[in-house]
Amino acid sequence: MPSHHPDQRIVAVKPIVVPVPGRGIDLQVKVTAPQSGRNLPVIVFSHGNAWSMDGYEPLVDRWAAAGFVVVQPTHLDSRRNGLTWDDPRFATVWRVRIADLHAVLDRLGDILLQAGDLENRADRDRVAVVGHSWGAQSAGALLGARVLDADGTPGEGFSHAAVSAGALIAATGTGDTLTPFALEHLPFMRPDYSTMTAPALVIAGGRDDSQLSTRGPEWFTDAYHLSPAPKSLLEIAEGEHTLGGLAGEMVAETTDEDPDRVALVADAVSAYLHDALKLDNAAWTALNDAAAGGDGTWSITSK
Repeated sequence: MPSHHPDQRIVAVKPIVVPVPGRGIDLQVKVTAPQSGRNLPVIVFSHGNAWSMDGYEPLVDRWAAAGFVVVQPTHLDSRRNGLTWDDPRFATVWRVRIADLHAVLDRLGDILLQAGDLENRADRDRVAVVGHSWGAQSAGALLGARVLDADGTPGEGFSHAAVSAGALIAATGTGDTLTPFALEHLPFMRPDYSTMTAPALVIAGGRDDSQLSTRGPEWFTDAYHLSPAPKSLLEIAEGEHTLGGLAGEMVAETTDEDPDRVALVADAVSAYLHDALKLDNAAWTALNDAAAGGDGTWSITSK
């Protein structure tokens, strides 16, 4: 896979504060980018529950080395903000997460300006959203997914005009098989993917057995199966919820430490987005060929 350039020097700038009235805690972002190059596509990345802009370096650094500008907000549920499951604000955090992503996109020019000369080097017409776990649900909303209320009625749409494609890593499935814990604390985990029209890559681990659903790993493929084309699905047979350690080496949540798996996830996202953003389809074609001729440890399906 030629998409990764290990000798490409990258730079990271943090914290950049994005003004959001009424949020209570400043929205801070980190920007990671190649040190050189122009017309760089942009990824806005939404972290999983409790993480921050300082996580996911194995993914983000690889994307930057492959030519992307990556913007990572720290959401309210970050451990550094001390919100617990029982915090009264927790019930609305899912909305604040989506508002965070909107704020980043709405103020992208200013963020890039504060990150050095990136305003002149980024391609503002090629912007994608990517997320892991809860972040995948947040990112999915900007691609057109909605949240069903208790009666099964879809809520409002949160699509953003600046976003042309995305990738959802370990995205929660439909809400009809939520465990009692999830029903109590995460009732908003009832996604409606029927309106998620934007092109997206869905990445699911074959051993991702969630404590939030009774359905098993197949739950994490709903975002692909229940959304309209064009979509692609990367299934990694042995992958668990962190798919080898996306948030960082040796972090507590990583149950399936595997740097090669992390590299596969990172390279699949950049290859897919290079194709979806109409930059170059060579890496995505090569990845599909590798999947077809591989040993079955991972597969790609598209529609």
